[in-house]
Amino acid sequence: MENNGDLDLNCHATGDVRLDKAIYQWITWDKNPQTRAQIEALLLDGQVEELRRRLCSRMAFGTAGLRAAMGAGFALINDLTIIQSTQGMYKYLARSFPDFGSRGIVVGYDTRAQEASGCNSERLARLTAAVMLCKDIPVFLFSTYVPTPFVPYAVKRLGAAAGVMVTASHNPKEDNGYKVYWHNGAQISSPNDKEILKCIEESSEPWSESWNESLADNSPLRSDPLREISKKYMEDLSSVCFHRELNTKSPLKFVHSSFHGVGHDYVQQAFRAFGFPPPIPVPEQKDPDPNFSTVSCPNPEEGESVLELSLRLAERENATIVMATDPDADRLAVAEQSDRCRWKVFTGNELAALLGWWMLFNWKETHPDPADRERMYMLATTVSSKILKAFARIEGFHFEETLPGFKWIGKKIHELAKTGNEVIFAFEESIGFLCGSMVPDKDGVSAAVVVAEMASYLYNKNLTLHQQLENIFETYGYHISTTSYVICHDPPTVKRIFTRLRNFEGENTYPRSSGGHSIVDVRDVTTGYDSSQPDKLCVLPMTKSSQMITFTLQNGIVATLRTSGTEPKIKFYTEFCAPPGKSDISSLEEELKKVTDTLVEEFLEPDKNNLIRRSI
Repeated sequence: MENNGDLDLNCHATGDVRLDKAIYQWITWDKNPQTRAQIEALLLDGQVEELRRRLCSRMAFGTAGLRAAMGAGFALINDLTIIQSTQGMYKYLARSFPDFGSRGIVVGYDTRAQEASGCNSERLARLTAAVMLCKDIPVFLFSTYVPTPFVPYAVKRLGAAAGVMVTASHNPKEDNGYKVYWHNGAQISSPNDKEILKCIEESSEPWSESWNESLADNSPLRSDPLREISKKYMEDLSSVCFHRELNTKSPLKFVHSSFHGVGHDYVQQAFRAFGFPPPIPVPEQKDPDPNFSTVSCPNPEEGESVLELSLRLAERENATIVMATDPDADRLAVAEQSDRCRWKVFTGNELAALLGWWMLFNWKETHPDPADRERMYMLATTVSSKILKAFARIEGFHFEETLPGFKWIGKKIHELAKTGNEVIFAFEESIGFLCGSMVPDKDGVSAAVVVAEMASYLYNKNLTLHQQLENIFETYGYHISTTSYVICHDPPTVKRIFTRLRNFEGENTYPRSSGGHSIVDVRDVTTGYDSSQPDKLCVLPMTKSSQMITFTLQNGIVATLRTSGTEPKIKFYTEFCAPPGKSDISSLEEELKKVTDTLVEEFLEPDKNNLIRRSI
């Protein structure tokens, strides 16, 4: 083994041919001195297993693109793997779009950074641009950080062939990611994701000009879409603004946290576009900070414990509503003050019930003809609440479910649009919402200002958000849900857990009961099995690469266990869907808790499998 650097690889060969080849490639190809030094140090220390972990596997597209820790190695996010990914993207896009050379690609980024590896989102975005520019592809590279939804919005607005957003959203500070959007503004899904991975593997050696970051400054094919896209996005928000005059008179005060991410400026602008004064920012969390210094976890979905600064500020300012966008501003958490120092933090499912009702209420105002409902849809991922299904059953519009991940919602929106149908609202339970049709992806910026308008309208009717949620449940039936997770860093353990569930009482048999209730149906999306279908086949697409099993119990509870596509978690979701008129909430909640606790203990066996329970 030889290379052009100072390290003599012949003296440090591991004896593993595959690993030695990977080490040689890394040392030869990587021009980032910090990540190169990381691999050299591991080699000198004889850390063979760590080298194997970093170098002998490659990232795969999950529910949110490529996502991993930053650092050296083909399995992590760094300069070299981003260059390789973009070279593969170029190869696939050039094959897929004859006019790629005129349409170009949009590139955006958040504010993540890691000093040890020299990786930061802006640099990774500039390298992404360099790869495309050196092949004479026009690049619309934002000149500063932007919310993730700006990239798919720009792809559609500018007619680009694709888009890339460098972000890891709400993941821990160590992580970063590479989210890819197709020409329709939706995140890529199968088969495009698999074909791009093939192209990445075929284009793994960096082209010499791929490292030329200065192309992002000097190439005449690079343009900055920031001003145009910001202006048009704020103008297009009018499509989901229904009561602007009322907004200008609203006495409500709002607090907003951007969770040390990109959201502050854009949420302020969105509020102005709706006629509101801008929300009160949480000063400690207003500006970007890649260390997320004031939160234990940069995920507003975790609830009151991570919203502490926002809630205390709201109490001091006498603000009624607290909003928090996650670091890349594509998701939204909301809390409402019920009385002095008491807060209702809405779950993603509860907020979806409110937003779904609001979008339907205003849509009906402008579509009085019942025939219009034939082409109107709402969507949700299959692990989310069934409340929109209840809306559709009573109101006469269409509802469809997708696999988990907004990439499947985006794909379904595109399919429905081809036949003249309109999706007015879509969501996933993990506080991801899409109001209207501006962006075929979740959008925390637009969702924040839509919530503000809804709250102001209800306040004018002497109603709170929480009171309106109760009204919704009384009309459409109570939907009580629980969402949580356990952490497992050992993939073989995860596989063993789900294999046991598929062979619970003998080969190819699933559990028959949970919490004293019979299981009447089982759907296993991983294997394509669904006991409720006449042919026993899933209606949803089979996903062999991830684990997901859903159990329907005799008492109406639906429970799903699945692996996360972005984190080392096994997530579990349970929901009690009661018919309209059944309103004994305490008994519903008690029954749901009993079933959920039993399901976790019996099916996941956390203590036996050394699973880490949720601590927040």
